[in-house]
Amino acid sequence: MVAVLIDGKSIAGKVTERVRRTVERLKEKGVEPYLATVLVGNDEASATYVRNKHRACEQVGIKTINHHLPEDYSTDQLIELVTMLNEDRRVHGILVQLPLPKHINQFLITSMIKPSKDVDCLTPFNIGLLAYDVAKLLPCTPAGIVELMKRYRIDPAGKHVVIINRSVLVGKPLSIMLLHMDATVTVCHSKTTNLKERCREADILITAVGDRSKFVLSKDMVKDGTVVIDVGIDRVNGRLVGDADEGVMEKASYITPVPGGVGPMTVAMLLRNTVIAAALNEGIDLAELDG
Repeated sequence: MVAVLIDGKSIAGKVTERVRRTVERLKEKGVEPYLATVLVGNDEASATYVRNKHRACEQVGIKTINHHLPEDYSTDQLIELVTMLNEDRRVHGILVQLPLPKHINQFLITSMIKPSKDVDCLTPFNIGLLAYDVAKLLPCTPAGIVELMKRYRIDPAGKHVVIINRSVLVGKPLSIMLLHMDATVTVCHSKTTNLKERCREADILITAVGDRSKFVLSKDMVKDGTVVIDVGIDRVNGRLVGDADEGVMEKASYITPVPGGVGPMTVAMLLRNTVIAAALNEGIDLAELDG
């Protein structure tokens, strides 16, 4: 068996094109979608992610502004900025790039974002809506994963899904979304015992560690026919790689490549969330924008 590669880049392109058309419809109504990003410090990876998000927004006509702040910016100062962005009617979406420096209270900052502008779905309010399956703004990476599964007709209903990640950005919200899709979900992490056995039980295996020095998904950890969604990203000998070893392709039925799998979908979902946030904040019925 050789796994089918899930083409995240192609699917992301289709999502992005639909977003571009929606932006045009919003502008016809006098609304210019506007995303504000906040980057604290000089982490190279975070800066790259923010640049990529701004570039993607520019391509579909979404206006952006980046607040790049010094490493020693305080929690109180950041609260003032988020409050200002909440009150700025021109701004429809707010994204605080994580992780924040350790001296900043990350939970407090993300909790301060106005829920209708929370394009990363990090506020307790929006996570609560997600738990009730009524959220309009979905977490970007989990939403991208679900979209890929739908496009490739990978139905998690009745399947055992194993997620190796318990973060608020990926593992926790994704587990909720998959439960709503009638999957049986196991969440694994650094303290999980018998991880290899847990992985071999999976019909769908989603791994999001992103550090090859700590974890590599090898083919002996995957049963024949498993769907593998690789969210991890690391650089080894100058090459971008995911969590999954190349040998996993010999066992999996479907697999997302790195790069070109989940990554493009995360950005596409951010674009979609931004236009949804624009509609929410301007009182526009989302159904009017479909087509």
